[in-house]
Amino acid sequence: MLHRPEIRQKPPIGELEPTKLDSDASRTLIELKQVLKVYDTPAGSFTVLKNVDLQVNAGEFVAVIGKSGSGKSTLINMITGIDRPTFGEVIVDGMPIHALNEDQMAKWRGRHLGVIFQFFQLLPTLTVLENVMLPMELRQTYPQNQRKERGLYLLDMVGLADQAFKFPAAISGGQQQRVAIARALANDPDVLVGDEPTGSLDSKTADSIFRLFEEFVAQGRTILIVTHDRELAGRVPRVVFINDGEITDQHLATALPSLSQVELAGVSAKLEPIKYAPGEVIISQGDSADHFYILVKGSVDVLLRHPSGAEVIAGQLSAGQYFGEMGLMEGGTRTATVRANTEVVAMQLDRESFTSLVSNSDLTRDQIMHLMRQRAMEQQLSEVLPILNPAQLDAVMSEVEAAEYQSGDTIVESGEPATRFFIIIEGAVELLSGSTDGTEQSAREVASGQTFGEMDLVRGGAYSFTARATHPSVVMAVDNETITNLSEKYHVEQGEIVQMLTRRYLETVLDGMLPKLRRRKRQIDMDLNFDVDTPPSPEEGSS
Repeated sequence: MLHRPEIRQKPPIGELEPTKLDSDASRTLIELKQVLKVYDTPAGSFTVLKNVDLQVNAGEFVAVIGKSGSGKSTLINMITGIDRPTFGEVIVDGMPIHALNEDQMAKWRGRHLGVIFQFFQLLPTLTVLENVMLPMELRQTYPQNQRKERGLYLLDMVGLADQAFKFPAAISGGQQQRVAIARALANDPDVLVGDEPTGSLDSKTADSIFRLFEEFVAQGRTILIVTHDRELAGRVPRVVFINDGEITDQHLATALPSLSQVELAGVSAKLEPIKYAPGEVIISQGDSADHFYILVKGSVDVLLRHPSGAEVIAGQLSAGQYFGEMGLMEGGTRTATVRANTEVVAMQLDRESFTSLVSNSDLTRDQIMHLMRQRAMEQQLSEVLPILNPAQLDAVMSEVEAAEYQSGDTIVESGEPATRFFIIIEGAVELLSGSTDGTEQSAREVASGQTFGEMDLVRGGAYSFTARATHPSVVMAVDNETITNLSEKYHVEQGEIVQMLTRRYLETVLDGMLPKLRRRKRQIDMDLNFDVDTPPSPEEGSS
């Protein structure tokens, strides 16, 4: 039975040794502040890290992921002191390691950090046990008569005590990586750092190494790894995504604040960064919806196709906001066009992962559904009043109200003062007019995207109909005061608004009349024995 030898207190480094903080798992153990790293090359300066801010708490297990050349390894090298920032601060357990000289750095790293390399870096002329004991020899952290016992203890921890006296060449790659982990633990470091520690291993061996890391974290250690394996990264409680030298995971947290840390990690591991040039179309209205997007850099215009054929800017989105959810959740086609108006970096999430996200998180689904309703309101309002620019549209949106109605609920009564017009966001509404015998007769039905009450509002006076929901509906009301404010505060000509509302009314009436006229024409053709070659359209229905 191997026993863990007593751990000797680590000696101070010198004047730069920090005051030890209390052992609190919530305290910040690693902190990068505005870290910039620029390399000078014959071809000119090359910026690898761009004002990176990062905090890792004691006891966290963090995976850093990103494409090749994104800055992952450079970020790790900042934390291990292998490289230094051009500008900014790197603080590990209170120690400003960017301020240490080479000798201080070597001593500090040997006592406080355990570094695990992708290709093991074991010395071939030393036995497995001697490789594990080497950091103790170099740093003199344990009495000589304890080092062998501690080395065997660590090898036993990783399941390799029986391989202690073999040379590295005599054991497998997975076993060599376990030895490298044992060596990284030799001086009982505060932090384990790995640069692609499973990158050269098969999936089964990588999984066993990963389980070791999970056990270490359960014991209270802090682990930070770089990995390209997104499946493994999805198992880590926290994922930091780095793209083009910038950390982007905070934008996901901003966009979807209801996600837990575990949910954030799972989503981050599946995101893919894509760049777009100014003016480039990211998604097009009417296309099939296959991805969800989160903006991490730049801004985009949201464009709607007006019935006239023109494109109207319905809004703008910037870093930390998202788009593409409406097409994924409503029918599978894009409801708007999104175009980059600056250089844009967006993280995309595939349909399957997005569906899983909203299915497994009630809070996130509710948040997205709420935003979808807001965007549907903006889109409908933009189609009704295409003369409004995004600022004017935002002003109206801050004043309007949307209400939910159940089937059979009355929205307005005939004879009430006409102070508002209505846009149907979801559902359908029947407009009823009175007859000579006092009964109500259906005048027409309006559905999602259509309006009612605008002509009564324009004419003034009272509503000439009763509006009643025929299905569960969401209806937005725009009152006369809002229209007046548009004229007075935002210099929108009231005559233009009246023209737009009149045009909208006529479009709605014609939309309702055309199927009836087609059915009537078809019936006349049949009565006159004209050839009728085509079946009725879905809008016409049966006569």
